[in-house]
Amino acid sequence: METLSRVALVLVIIGALNWLLVGLFSYDLVAALLGGDAVRESSFLSKVIYSLVGLSGIILIPTLFREKAPVEK
Repeated sequence: METLSRVALVLVIIGALNWLLVGLFSYDLVAALLGGDAVRESSFLSKVIYSLVGLSGIILIPTLFREKAPVEK
């Protein structure tokens, strides 16, 4: 289960960083890499939300490298 959680966290961080790019630069990296329209038009409010999600992803990066806390009995 630990491996699945780490893979999920990596995907969430990648998605959040992609939203950060969309929010700040209107550039969708995932669409650019996988084929699609890389430039998005967004409202100001959606750019703010995308940027906040992206910053949250950056904040979560250290979580990937934390040791699992031992369980005390």
